[in-house]
Amino acid sequence: MKFTTLFATLKKIREFEKLEFPFIKSLIDFDIIIEVGYAQEQGKALTPKQLFLLKIGSITTVRRRLTALVRKDVIHRRTNNRDHRSDVLTISPGTLKLMDRYAGVLAGIALTKERHER
Repeated sequence: MKFTTLFATLKKIREFEKLEFPFIKSLIDFDIIIEVGYAQEQGKALTPKQLFLLKIGSITTVRRRLTALVRKDVIHRRTNNRDHRSDVLTISPGTLKLMDRYAGVLAGIALTKERHER
């Protein structure tokens, strides 16, 4: 891979992220969204405690970043219907749409790159 192609591609990806994800202030935010989304995609309920145990960052940092993402309606935090003692985390519908668009952008960039390498 040529450096010009590599960094031009990374720049396009980063430009999209800055424009479409103003709520992501750090990689920890992105990691939280990915972990919550992954659990949701697998049909598993992810609780805040389970998120903290993934060691994405310190518990205090993850708690603070999670609270900010909930306030910005990126992640929904709801009481667990089964036992009412814990909360369950899910990705908001708007964020799901945005992440789907992001996946499309990444796939498009990968396809374009693959065609240029042939």
